[in-house]
Amino acid sequence: MSDPTPDASETDDAPITLYRLQACPFCERVARKLSEYDLDYHSRFVEPLHSKRNAVKRVSGQRGVPVIVDDRTGVTMSESERIVQYLDRTYGEA
Repeated sequence: MSDPTPDASETDDAPITLYRLQACPFCERVARKLSEYDLDYHSRFVEPLHSKRNAVKRVSGQRGVPVIVDDRTGVTMSESERIVQYLDRTYGEA
């Protein structure tokens, strides 16, 4: 049975996609920031084996996570610190 009000991370048609790994502290940091700003996003969990992360490589040119793709602004970005700063600048204090 589906919950009628899904978590932001469960929203498939959300404008932000977060490429992440299970239990990755850097990915969790970005997910917390997205939730803090109540932004709808879709979590795309990627292959744990670095050399198999082709979906991430296609969108960002590299295989590291986290990566966000923000369709609202056209930004694709990696590295948790940079992503958090971007989210603060773009969606904080709006």
